[in-house]
Amino acid sequence: MDFDEINRLLDIVRQHDLSEFELEREGFKIRIKKGGLVQATGPFAPPPVPHAAGHAASAAPAPAASAPEAVPSPAVAPSDDADFAIVKSPIVGTFFRSAEANAPPFVEVGSTVKTGEVLCIIEAMKLMNEIDSEYDGEVVKVYVENGQPVQYGERLFAIKAREAI
Repeated sequence: MDFDEINRLLDIVRQHDLSEFELEREGFKIRIKKGGLVQATGPFAPPPVPHAAGHAASAAPAPAASAPEAVPSPAVAPSDDADFAIVKSPIVGTFFRSAEANAPPFVEVGSTVKTGEVLCIIEAMKLMNEIDSEYDGEVVKVYVENGQPVQYGERLFAIKAREAI
């Protein structure tokens, strides 16, 4: 995949106002997350390209060097959950608290989680998408029941995030 193909993907993501897009083919994987970086892996992956979220202009090539940084998505609700980080659904699908029907949930209220830890799975079009925590902290609320449909942007979890030191 070359720079022009990545720019075309960015244009499609902007045109359809997608918050996240992932493509994998022939050992190459690219993940585009709105407000973050373009992340690509594989033997022929180009250097990271900054993603100009919400802008119609194409992204300029990034200087070849640094590794992609974690993409934080602060989502604090203005309601009674103002003190908590809210994890929202990045896609439309069916919410599952565990990997299998008889397996224990990934997290419970009171569970301590770390950034990158799996919180749940959302099934969309027969694909199981793991939803990872973007925060270190304690799960204080689960908004959705197991097996329920969720919409894009719907609240899934409230996490009492630890202060960054």
